[in-house]
Amino acid sequence: MDTATDLGRLIGPLRRAVLLRTRRAEDLPDLPEAQIELLRVLSDAGPLAPREAAARLRVAPSTVSNLVRTMTASGLVERRASSTDLRTASLAASPRALDLLSRYDRVSTDALRRALAELAPDSRQAIAEALPALTELLGALEDGRG
Repeated sequence: MDTATDLGRLIGPLRRAVLLRTRRAEDLPDLPEAQIELLRVLSDAGPLAPREAAARLRVAPSTVSNLVRTMTASGLVERRASSTDLRTASLAASPRALDLLSRYDRVSTDALRRALAELAPDSRQAIAEALPALTELLGALEDGRG
């Protein structure tokens, strides 16, 4: 196997392990990852038009529409009509969603800290030193270079 294969096989299980531990520890709702990603975009960028949210997530506008329909019904996303054009709307994370996201971030960070503390010092150092390269890899994938 090569690095790309090994990394690709590790990313999903690692992400799921963090999500599962976080949800159990804080009794958080079982939100699909796509909903968490939309909430993160809305919390970071503030109110966005649905098309802008889709562009930032790199998904089709219809995908965001489906997410918003579900998330509005569950009180996670607020849809606000434009004051100048009633055909357009902006999306914002609700206060409840922001609270859930904050709790998720706090608990997942704590879970990762505890897990990292269980590793050998050399492994912790290797992970810390790999972070800039992983950030660069993410940028390459998002820019379409990878």
